Amino acid sequence: MYHRSLRRLALHTAVALVLSPSFGKAQQQAPPQQMPQPSPQPSPQPGPGRSPGRTPTMPRPDQTRPEQFPTFDRPIFISGKVLLDDGTPPPEPVAIERVCHGQPRTEGYTDTKGRFSFQLGNNLAVMQDASIGNSDQDLFGAGGGRSSRPLGGVGGRPITERDLMGCELRAVLPGYRSEPISLAGRRTLDNPDVGVILLKRIANVEGLTVSLTSAMAPKDAKKAYEKGLKEATKKKWANARVQFEKAVEVYPKYAAAWFELGRVYEQEQNAEEARKAYSQALSADDKFVKPYMRLMEMAAREQKWEEVAKTSDKVLQLNPYDFPGAYFYNAVANLSLRNYDEAEKSAREAAKLDPKNSFPKIRHVLGIILANKNQYEAAAENLRLYLQYAPQAADGDVVRKQLAELDRLIGAKPAPVAQPQQ
Repeated sequence: MYHRSLRRLALHTAVALVLSPSFGKAQQQAPPQQMPQPSPQPSPQPGPGRSPGRTPTMPRPDQTRPEQFPTFDRPIFISGKVLLDDGTPPPEPVAIERVCHGQPRTEGYTDTKGRFSFQLGNNLAVMQDASIGNSDQDLFGAGGGRSSRPLGGVGGRPITERDLMGCELRAVLPGYRSEPISLAGRRTLDNPDVGVILLKRIANVEGLTVSLTSAMAPKDAKKAYEKGLKEATKKKWANARVQFEKAVEVYPKYAAAWFELGRVYEQEQNAEEARKAYSQALSADDKFVKPYMRLMEMAAREQKWEEVAKTSDKVLQLNPYDFPGAYFYNAVANLSLRNYDEAEKSAREAAKLDPKNSFPKIRHVLGIILANKNQYEAAAENLRLYLQYAPQAADGDVVRKQLAELDRLIGAKPAPVAQPQQ
């Protein structure tokens, strides 16, 4: 029999997972910082035999060391274009990632014609969603659980040619796979144009995060939509709402504009109108995944688990490859509904789509599910993995209590658990 105290903790966990402030909110990006500029001449530093304020004696040529002459790294600029496999540009902005040794980092986004241009590594102010936000990115941070730390570059300096060994550029659009472009060997003075990044549609995937109805929008509707996006990036919600309302008035089948309008209503704390806008988006394009994700998250916050399970099932039916967040919510919903087999299946799929353990909460949920199935040793293993991958987790004390109870139930001496570093 599953121990009563552990059951109480499990139920508390399922509710807390979706009511946590970190869920359903895009992670805040660090504010832009001034790039440190190299001084024309290095300032002498006090040292042995040198007094502050005195100009040091110039060394003889035979005493000169190479490191005494600073090298000034020049930034590398990149431009290009993204096209779908039918030769058309994506109907909405697409993220461009630099991937170095398997670690991705968003560098910028395409414009409405599929073009992109940026300085490598100068991405501190890049929004992680060119529209108001992508639900899966909201769950996992930058790019669906991807690392948000800068790659290449040292001490705030720009990315330079020596940082690009083992790096490539790719476009990111769920439902498509990108043909990568190698960045190895690029030099500062090379032509910045890398050419075309081609996105190929994945076979048997119906659900996309872009709506194909966007390509058929009249010019006036597109113009209003683009103005709405600009106002939304500046958090001028009322102005954005006016523009999106104009876009859908001109073109009622504009699913992307309905979605963005729903996001604005959410920002304005108008959940009822947000749901209506998302429903209109799905009426216009029932293969458009983003509205399902928003409706799923809204239902989770209200603990409407049957609705969460149903909506996440729909997302995974449309696209089972690109949305670990949908598997995660499906696992939490089925855990709350005590459909433990379905919950375990979804949790394991979510973990499979997160091989770098960028979102360790999956392990916590899987541990609770297995505990409910009386698989105590496997449950304890997953809780330990969670604490290992997230030693500073805010709910670490709760998880340690769950782990202690599991250890008591299996009659094992409690194994050492990683403690937060002081």
